[in-house]
Amino acid sequence: MEPITYTIELEPLQQGGFAVRVPALPGCVTWGTGLDHAVAMAQEAIEVWIETLQELGEPIPVERKHRQPVKLGVQVRRPIMA
Repeated sequence: MEPITYTIELEPLQQGGFAVRVPALPGCVTWGTGLDHAVAMAQEAIEVWIETLQELGEPIPVERKHRQPVKLGVQVRRPIMA
């Protein structure tokens, strides 16, 4: 099967981690404890979603218009200068 690209939307959770939504696959949601974990969980959720569609004989949605890349704010610690 040819690779398919889907946009994921990440939302920081108040208790930590990220909620993930796949707009092209309504109802396909997951979460992760950190950014890398959230992305990995999204990939797994998408794969399971597509497998289920195939088993049901349903068409696999293709995202025609890719959205802009996700922008993240990152906090870093500055080294203390002596």
